[in-house]
Amino acid sequence: MTFELSSHSTAERRRRRMSGALLLAGALAAGACAGAYSLPSPRTLVNHTGARIQADEGRLAVIDLWVRRQQEDIVADPSFWIIEDRSAVENYPWDALSISGDTAVVLVYASAPESGAFMSIYGHFHLMRVFGRLDEVLPEAIDSVGYPLERAILSRLSDAWLYGRAAYDIPPYGPLDELLFSKENGYLDAFIFSSRREEFEEERGTWLQENPGREEEYRQWFLETFEMEPLGFRDPDHI
Repeated sequence: MTFELSSHSTAERRRRRMSGALLLAGALAAGACAGAYSLPSPRTLVNHTGARIQADEGRLAVIDLWVRRQQEDIVADPSFWIIEDRSAVENYPWDALSISGDTAVVLVYASAPESGAFMSIYGHFHLMRVFGRLDEVLPEAIDSVGYPLERAILSRLSDAWLYGRAAYDIPPYGPLDELLFSKENGYLDAFIFSSRREEFEEERGTWLQENPGREEEYRQWFLETFEMEPLGFRDPDHI
């Protein structure tokens, strides 16, 4: 995550703003057509190793309310910009975000354009933090900073991804699937501390002391679920 100056002109912004967000907004609008709106019946998510997530319809209905509001704000609010830049590689949300003034730029993997709507949601949360408007989108974390705030944002992002995948059949995307499966299996803290150990070094140290063996438990679970090491353990020189 970086905060840097942007060279995009206004015209360029208008051309490149929120293609993924508009895709999701279009899906939501289509779902609302033809009479009273009804959330599609959720499907069970199954990854390539057979790991499953069963989405609860009532929970998705709650997520639906705030995702719709946030999408409307992202698309319609003229006070800020969220721009999607295409990337040739997969990116985790925090590596894909830069903020400058009234603009958040998110990187969207070119082979997974639908993930852009959710990268934009992540950027929107952080932009609202910069604007002092978290009460509008994340009231439970309005007084949070540092790790507690980032945890709350990633928890919301995971819920949004669950909603997109289970209700609207959004195709899988590795980094967001890792977040989702980790959270749904009780490993959100482990996922964040493994992935961003240097950024949250102090909090991770406390967590390791209070949860002996939990990190290795997460590592083994991740290996079984994704058939690869979790982020943070993939470097052979990792300590």
